[in-house]
Amino acid sequence: MALTLDNRTMRRLWLDTNGLLSTPSGPLDVVSIIKKLGFVQLDTIQNVSRAHHHILWSRDPRYREPMLDELLSAREHLFEHFTHDASVLPLAMYPMWERRFKRLKAWYDKSSYHNPDHISDWQDVLLERITAEGPLSTKDFASSTKGEKKTWSRPPHKQVLDYLWYAGVLATSHREKFHKFYDLAERVIPEQFQRAGISEAEQVNWLCRAALARLAVGTAKEIKEFWEAKDIKEVKSWIDTNKKAVVPVKWETHSGEWATSYALDDIEDRIATTQATPSGMKIINPFDPAVRDRNRLKSIFGFEYKLEVFVPAAKRRWGYYVYPILEGDRFVGRVEAKADRKAKCLNVLNFWAEDGVRWGTGRKEKLDAELARFAGLAGLDTVRWV
Repeated sequence: MALTLDNRTMRRLWLDTNGLLSTPSGPLDVVSIIKKLGFVQLDTIQNVSRAHHHILWSRDPRYREPMLDELLSAREHLFEHFTHDASVLPLAMYPMWERRFKRLKAWYDKSSYHNPDHISDWQDVLLERITAEGPLSTKDFASSTKGEKKTWSRPPHKQVLDYLWYAGVLATSHREKFHKFYDLAERVIPEQFQRAGISEAEQVNWLCRAALARLAVGTAKEIKEFWEAKDIKEVKSWIDTNKKAVVPVKWETHSGEWATSYALDDIEDRIATTQATPSGMKIINPFDPAVRDRNRLKSIFGFEYKLEVFVPAAKRRWGYYVYPILEGDRFVGRVEAKADRKAKCLNVLNFWAEDGVRWGTGRKEKLDAELARFAGLAGLDTVRWV
């Protein structure tokens, strides 16, 4: 029989799995946060603070913006690569990422994203210069896009740098003001993590198990999409061959329907040790792993969310960059805020309460306190409601 979880239990389990229920204790440990989450997505938009900084700060408010860049540059604990998007991952995972390099290279070889002639024209040039000169960024090379320029068009040298990075030939050496510097992977990744010789079957087993552990409860599709390093057939085969370690689960959605998923066999112990639900409020980044899967977010919490940065202003329902507001185990509203770094001020542009949630003095005070903390992450001194 499948284990059944009511909606409240599912909400608390998901938030606890994502590190949003616990109160940090002991020294700040950024690497441990990333290991728990599995990866942290990188994003270029600095609306208040870039997504990766915000995600880490949400788990420990002692985190500050330079810390992740310093860890990545140290090359001891983290590496950068592509999950569903550019992300930082625990370096211990690198041996399990060999198949990801192969899959991305194969995808790139077949895609219309690049011109195959660019590979032959630029690959040797790029590798020779990086080998001789050390880490270089796209700004150290010059080429231009020919013909019609499309939204995601990239000059030939940028396409080939991407290609070599996806394939694992190059790795991110470090970033300066978010500009990526590329170096030979063999010079970035410590030797003990290179060419580990782990079989495909072992990699699939580890990736599926690790994904399900970080989902707590998930479907085959969700397991597949967590790392995007395996296909759905591989995931279903893994579930079929691990029936003692993978148990069926039925859980109650926010709307009262029942969904069928899977969990690892320690799921009941995990539920029993779930942290108590805090009463505080958190401003959540749109790229946070707790909300990144919008369908899952709606099913568990009944919270409908869309990031509208690419939606024309006249067609936006909410705003350019709007943050979900989490209180305890419920999403109770959303806020549009933007940093004015020159004035050292966090401007609050808009606020919306969720239907059925009353915002009295207590909630307003909690939100003001969280906004002040959020401003501190970006080095801002004041909060101003516009």
